[in-house]
Amino acid sequence: MHEPDPLHDAVFEKVKAHAEARDPATRDAAALLRQAWDGMIGQLQEARDAIDDPRLWPPPATPRNLAEGYRYVLGFLYGSISRCLGPTPEFPYFVRAIQPLNRSTIDNCDAIYLMAPIDGNHSYTIRGRAGDTSAWRGGQAPAGVRKAPHYVIFEAPSGYSGESGSLKELKPGSRINCAELDCTELKVEADGSFEILLAPEKPPGYEGNFMLTRASRTRRNKDGVSETREYVSQLVMLRELFCDWENEDLLELFIYRNDLLGQPMPACTPEAAARQIADIGRFTRNQVHFWNEFYAVVCECYGDMNGDGKCFMPRNDVNKPNAASLATAGGMATNVYCGGMFELADDEALVVELHQPVEPVYIGFSLGNIWGESLDFANYQSSLSGLQAHRDADNVYRCVISHRDPGIANWLDTTGQPEGYMAIRWAYPEKPMDKLPWATAKKVPLAEVRRHLPAATRTITPQERRRQIAIRQEHVQRRYRQH
Repeated sequence: MHEPDPLHDAVFEKVKAHAEARDPATRDAAALLRQAWDGMIGQLQEARDAIDDPRLWPPPATPRNLAEGYRYVLGFLYGSISRCLGPTPEFPYFVRAIQPLNRSTIDNCDAIYLMAPIDGNHSYTIRGRAGDTSAWRGGQAPAGVRKAPHYVIFEAPSGYSGESGSLKELKPGSRINCAELDCTELKVEADGSFEILLAPEKPPGYEGNFMLTRASRTRRNKDGVSETREYVSQLVMLRELFCDWENEDLLELFIYRNDLLGQPMPACTPEAAARQIADIGRFTRNQVHFWNEFYAVVCECYGDMNGDGKCFMPRNDVNKPNAASLATAGGMATNVYCGGMFELADDEALVVELHQPVEPVYIGFSLGNIWGESLDFANYQSSLSGLQAHRDADNVYRCVISHRDPGIANWLDTTGQPEGYMAIRWAYPEKPMDKLPWATAKKVPLAEVRRHLPAATRTITPQERRRQIAIRQEHVQRRYRQH
């Protein structure tokens, strides 16, 4: 039973009296913020429901899937907090859209995803600096120098995938990239520095790096009537892709709105805080609901949904190559994708071949769990870039997916997940539509895997594998450093 505490009771009465004596503005602020908070908690509960409510398209429940599902939802909450409590379109800075703490959307293990909010009706400048950029021009860096990320691309979309919480946002024309600029076109000074102007119109005579933030598109509707719509960029999305994890470093970046550089950011207000709180709940809820339905209905990861007798993401096979589009929930604009689902027993393996008749600027192969989170790529070799993997003499990459290490250099570790995503990416600044890359997959007994590989297939010792993992661990700490 609670014992009376005169000191505690006196303090309580004093605080209560102080609260009752608040001025009207303070009382209104308290009510506004509590309402926003309560709404956020309700939205977070709706996000949690997507873990196990069958009406919300969750993956099949297993102990590990449920545990990772809770982590997944918390990851979206983490990302929403980072996004909503930090930068604004008036005072932007780059934050990590995806990282190990909030992996999602079948993310690329080679990538760091950055975003900065903007209002495309205004002009902005990005200043940056990179290590050696020889790879951006198809060359090789001198020995011993620190290198820029292997491939970099800036995009200025008019919206954020999954924001609405509904697949209706996939309707063609719902959003566009107002501009794209990748490292093959980026003008860089000899010291690795660069500058990009982002604006709704290109200034007359401007010859530097430029990205348009307001654009019009004309589309023909199903009824044959043409419709012109104007789009305004809401964010800058940046992907930095790493292939040589031992020697490549992050870009240095600074973004600002040109008319507000040097101005102080306004102090927090109850109205601004309430909007931030509401956005955190809404973004978390809508992103979780959207991607659950996207994987189940669009990707058909758990079975045929459109009645054509097959699944867009086939089991132990890969689909036909397809180009990225904001109408298909985003993806890097220069990518060609190929993917499927692995489903393997302990004694089974999947032999996957990557064919590229035209050489891309980037190749990556990543595994993900059933929630679309990349598997742990720091402590397991759950991904391979084109530089990390061994390419056979016939220009084919042959990789083995299995639960146990077969001693093959090109092994992708499932980390014990019996099923999950396979995502293959090839990047082309100009897509060779008549000679697209492709992949094949074949399930075989793990004990017989070497029979399905060339005699010259590169093998690896346990000591060499441990060295590879050590490189990955160090790189991931450097890529996502907090110090």
